[in-house]
Amino acid sequence: MIRVGLYGINGHQIHNNLVGHPSARLTAVAGIPRDQLAPGQRDDASIRFHDSFDALLADPSVDFVSLCSPRRADQAADAIKALRAGKHVFAEKPCALSETDLDAIVATARETGRIFHEMAGSGFGHPYFALREVVRTGVLGEIIQIISEKSYPYCDWRPQDEALDGGLILQNAIHALRFVEHTAGVPIASVHAVETTFGNPVADGGLRMASVLMLTLKNGGVASITANYLNQPGTGIWGDESLKLLGTRGLLEMRGGGKTSRLVIGDRDHGPVDLSARGINWLNAAFDEILGRAPFPITLADELSPTRWVLRANLDAKARG
Repeated sequence: MIRVGLYGINGHQIHNNLVGHPSARLTAVAGIPRDQLAPGQRDDASIRFHDSFDALLADPSVDFVSLCSPRRADQAADAIKALRAGKHVFAEKPCALSETDLDAIVATARETGRIFHEMAGSGFGHPYFALREVVRTGVLGEIIQIISEKSYPYCDWRPQDEALDGGLILQNAIHALRFVEHTAGVPIASVHAVETTFGNPVADGGLRMASVLMLTLKNGGVASITANYLNQPGTGIWGDESLKLLGTRGLLEMRGGGKTSRLVIGDRDHGPVDLSARGINWLNAAFDEILGRAPFPITLADELSPTRWVLRANLDAKARG
């Protein structure tokens, strides 16, 4: 049984996934108000509530730490500290805000022998896993062009300071880069980006509202990604997503986060794709790796490759002003 400690709630913390989990149980918490936990966890006397991250790391009842650090800019240092304390680490995206910090996390995991993973499963989850399985059959031929959008709504709680959550490119567009490498299975070769604060209702605020990323792919293809905080309530979807893969023999597309899909091979329209496959649960895959039940689905280098490229995209956008 893996004993889990949670730190922070600035992101997709995993407390709800631990209720009744067969392989893991929640043993300690820091930086999370009691009322933010699942109902059965709030009054569980076996769960220790610590007043600091350091106290959580010193707790011998914790084997595994899930990080949603209060400031994303501090999360790489938190991950390294946890690894050096002998804990396995599962970190909200982006796990680091620079390549230097990303490399330091990987090196520390290697040195300590602890397992590190980012919450990086979006390209393998529903409905993208089903698209990935179509690609793997080879029916599309060589993928020449990829077009993707990731759109969230604007909310007044979105940080104007990118140090808090990473900002538009790092916390939003990162999903679309995973769709390129993890779903379509095509490695990225280069990236350029532009972004704008136009439309930010906060005068002189730092929140970027829209961005465009242009990618070249290692197979010779190209990709374009748009990310924004312009999704409207009328879509009925929190994260409105689309992905279109155009190959030498066919095209595959999905819109509305899975509301519609289409596969066309040559002169035949095969219509909607069966998107029912649930895909890979990234947290469970990490638990299985720790328990020695199964190897992780991909290497850590491949898992973190979209993060590496999105960090480069963010730097490129900032250099353009």
